[in-house]
Amino acid sequence: MKKSFLKPIFSAIAVLFFLSSCKSSNEEPKSIQEETVGQQEQITDVLPSWNDTKNKQAIIDYVNAVTKEGGAEFIPIKDRVAVFDNDGTLWSEQPAYFQLLFAIDQVKKMAKDHPEWEGKQPYQAVIDGDMTSLSKQGMKAIVTLIMTTHAGMSTDDFEEEVVNWIATAKHPKTEQPYNQMIFQPMLELLEFLRANGFKTYIVSGGGIDFMRAWAVDAYGIPEDQIVGSVIKTQFEMTDEGPRLVRLPELDFIDDKEGKPVGIQHFIGKKPVFAAGNSDGDLQMLQWTASSDYKNFELYIHHTDSVREWSYDRGSHIGGFDKGWDEAVNKGWTIVDMAKDWSIIYPFEK
Repeated sequence: MKKSFLKPIFSAIAVLFFLSSCKSSNEEPKSIQEETVGQQEQITDVLPSWNDTKNKQAIIDYVNAVTKEGGAEFIPIKDRVAVFDNDGTLWSEQPAYFQLLFAIDQVKKMAKDHPEWEGKQPYQAVIDGDMTSLSKQGMKAIVTLIMTTHAGMSTDDFEEEVVNWIATAKHPKTEQPYNQMIFQPMLELLEFLRANGFKTYIVSGGGIDFMRAWAVDAYGIPEDQIVGSVIKTQFEMTDEGPRLVRLPELDFIDDKEGKPVGIQHFIGKKPVFAAGNSDGDLQMLQWTASSDYKNFELYIHHTDSVREWSYDRGSHIGGFDKGWDEAVNKGWTIVDMAKDWSIIYPFEK
């Protein structure tokens, strides 16, 4: 009884197996080689949010060349240092630097208690809501506002302020949290470099403590690999225990000529890969280009007025003038956001 019951089941399975293994006359079977190539294409699409352009291929070719053991252009892992600007390179910077928007919110909360700010820049620009004037005052204005609004605050309290702002504030155009205004293609580039033995650093004009409060989670870059502008702090022993207190005094601006200085001070190695988006990053890319190793200089060109913004020469934020000329003359890679990137932000996926 048992055998007669199972026999028709086995016969049905055999027929189904035979039918599923047959190809229709209109479908040519793939060779093993073709299937392997298809699998390799899926595996090697390391920058999926990048369109298949020469710039994407240039990045991949560079990484392949410098990581090939025994190759003429091989770079030892200890020397694979990659540096990235933040504002306009890893996240957006319009309609104003995001740290400036954070500082503006802080000034507005405190202005009623500080009548001495009236008529004095950069405070008057904040009070008047004059973003154009404020942005033209540059990174020094941002640092001044941060120093003033957070003088006497402990580093722990300042970090808490930043974390709370990042968690609640929304971008005026996209209405997304600011830590979602990061560039998905650049996240992939960071990961691709790290997967190939590169150590990735942020080297930004923004405040180092401001970035360390949120950038670790956003980019996967640890605090000790974040370089930025610094205000002075001092150690105090209180009844609650030791603390570091922020002082209203600038220690270091990590912008323009300051970027190579910051790299040497905080990193101690000349980079072999550098990415920026403005004239403020030019000296960092020049420093990288002087490496004895094969090096790669990359500029992000903001060309997408629909999905992001379009600006370059003459912009009061992210001005790209001298850097553009040098990039063209020296054959550096200029990423066209509109053409090279299939998406801009993670929330577009």
